[in-house]
Amino acid sequence: MFRKERLERFPLAVAFTSGLLGAWAIPSLAWADNPIVQTRYTADPAPLVHDGTLYLYTTHDEDQLVNDFFTMNDWRVYSSTDVVNWTDHGSPLHYRQFSWAGGDAWAGQVIYRGGTFYFYVPLRRPNGGNAIGVATSDSPTGPFEDALGEPLVTSNCGDIDPTVFIDDDDQAYLYWGNPNLCYVRLNEDMVSYQGDVVRVPLSPDSFGARRDDERPTSYEEGPWFFKRQDLYYMVFAAGPISEHIGYSTSTSPTGPWSYRGVVMPTEGGSFTNHPGVVDYKGKSLFFYHNGALPGGGGFHRSVSVEEFAYGADGTIPQMKMSTQGAGAVDVLNPFVRTEAETMAWGVGVETEVCSEGGMQVTDIDDGDSIKVEEVEFGIGADSFELRVAVVSAGASVELHLDALDGPTVGTCALQSSGNDETWTTQSCEVSDATGKHDLFLVFRGGGFDFNWWQFTGPGDPGVVGAGGAPNPVGEGGASGAGGSATSLGAGGKAGGQSQPVGTSSGGNVSPSVDASGGSEPTSPVQPMPPASTTSPTGSAAPAPSPGPVAPLGPGASSTSDAPGAVANPAAPFATSAPESGSDAGADSEGCGCRLVWHAPRASTLAAVTLLGALALLRRRRRFLSAGTP
Repeated sequence: MFRKERLERFPLAVAFTSGLLGAWAIPSLAWADNPIVQTRYTADPAPLVHDGTLYLYTTHDEDQLVNDFFTMNDWRVYSSTDVVNWTDHGSPLHYRQFSWAGGDAWAGQVIYRGGTFYFYVPLRRPNGGNAIGVATSDSPTGPFEDALGEPLVTSNCGDIDPTVFIDDDDQAYLYWGNPNLCYVRLNEDMVSYQGDVVRVPLSPDSFGARRDDERPTSYEEGPWFFKRQDLYYMVFAAGPISEHIGYSTSTSPTGPWSYRGVVMPTEGGSFTNHPGVVDYKGKSLFFYHNGALPGGGGFHRSVSVEEFAYGADGTIPQMKMSTQGAGAVDVLNPFVRTEAETMAWGVGVETEVCSEGGMQVTDIDDGDSIKVEEVEFGIGADSFELRVAVVSAGASVELHLDALDGPTVGTCALQSSGNDETWTTQSCEVSDATGKHDLFLVFRGGGFDFNWWQFTGPGDPGVVGAGGAPNPVGEGGASGAGGSATSLGAGGKAGGQSQPVGTSSGGNVSPSVDASGGSEPTSPVQPMPPASTTSPTGSAAPAPSPGPVAPLGPGASSTSDAPGAVANPAAPFATSAPESGSDAGADSEGCGCRLVWHAPRASTLAAVTLLGALALLRRRRRFLSAGTP
């Protein structure tokens, strides 16, 4: 049983140090935005934009390992409309939903076509080897169901890490493979294919030269296939282990391919990596995974994101892992119901299925907190309500702006609802919450579950003002119809009184709203979608750790190309014990990555040589080839 101490006593920022397996340390006071999910270990990000919302499908590294190997039983799905706050929608698919599968919920991808979402996933067959299946749903958050009752693809390519793309002529392609790269042309029904499995020729010119002599090219696994303008891109996890990310391009969806370089060098505490690339609201985003969360490493990974800009010739720049992540592309409207499991960063809390539907925040203790970024209060909020199940009185929720110890705009003392299955809506007054801020919900006392929250007040963009617009010099207009409400604030207030330039007619406006009292915002608020109930490159099929590995320690580093010792980023953190029993020792809804501090043990300070990493590679090869026809 791990001793539970709040990490806010230690700054939530992570310094990544380049190395064969990377390392991390705890530097100055700062809140990180990467990794983007802190309530459980996630890997193998697969983004999808649908109806204005960015969905992110991930794999899920379980807290407890079975046979010191990747232990992954289900997929997870998250959504965002601003790229900084992510809503947890739970698990839309489990390997057990495939009657022909024996486990290993590794890297997959979802695509939408004709009213249906198709989820292509690799699975282990009971008699050995891997195959690729497909599940379908009418919702991006699932649930998904096996569409065929049997595998879609079995081949000798190492059937993991499928990536899918529909071209401009409506022809769909499915690529996959480790250590080979193969593809098929999918039929219009998306659950069958035409012709034979095609193996892509691999050469140094097409996929880069490898730094060892095991194979001629750097292609390893985890392909991500997409098109931008007139170029087709194949971004992939590249070897040798520890992996980096490389990419190739072509003017045809089936090649020939030309190697273009490294997207992300080896770093970040996981011996695998896995790319996902998408454009959203005018920004290009690169998703990947590392071992940055407490207790993280090669089998306990976490998804992160960076923003980037393509070169004029379509090149992708080389990127480094960061704690900052991507910047916000929108603001969050606090005047609509927001799921408690929507957060930019959470400390100490976990998420689980809610008895009222969707997901909830749970395991709340004194000092735990949730950060929500870019919250636009407009001209103000005057109350806060939240949906909670409170076991006993004495707990409260403090509302702070811009920092854990920032200005307090409200404190909600919670009344007991009797037990953790009885939900009540409670509220408290709010003052001095205007303009745009990061919002920190700091929990005192604990002992309750949390479903959703919402502010009310004059800043609500759905509230229409009651006054006339000011004239160009700022004088109040005649009383009359209010200014139009905008996504950043309410309309103008009642007119009739001269006001300084820059205020609404008869009333002040938020700094983000101009003098008209009804201006158009720079970017519209996109309310967060309601919650509902979702690859290592487990993608990689790697192998157990070859022995004890250790952090480089704060300030230490090694170069990504160094052929010497392999460092493990196992940071001086540990995970809390799982909440309950597990499936094969692992199937837990609990958080495998509670933010809990522990000093590093001396026994973890042994270095692992490059021979150990090569042993991982060889064992993975044997695992993938087992039972393959």
